[in-house]
Amino acid sequence: MDISKGDVVERLARVLTAQRLSINGEGDLASAGDQVDAQWPEHRADAIAILKALREPDRAMAAAGDPAVWSRMIAAALAE
Repeated sequence: MDISKGDVVERLARVLTAQRLSINGEGDLASAGDQVDAQWPEHRADAIAILKALREPDRAMAAAGDPAVWSRMIAAALAE
C-alpha cells in the first residue's frame, strides 16, 4: 500500500484549489501548479471541514473495514 508523504489536509486543500483554478476543473488555467502552490492555504478550512464530515464512515465504508480504525485515522489527520 502506498503511503503519502504529505499531510491529508494540505493534499485536500491543493485538490480544492486546483479544481477551482484548473481548466480540468471549473477554472480557466491550462497550468495551475504555481497558483495552487501559492493559494492552497486559503482552502485549508474547507479541507478540514471535509475531514470532519468524514469522521463517521457510512455503511458501505464500515462494511469494507474497521470503523474504529477509520475514525482514529481521521482524528489523527485532524490533529496534524
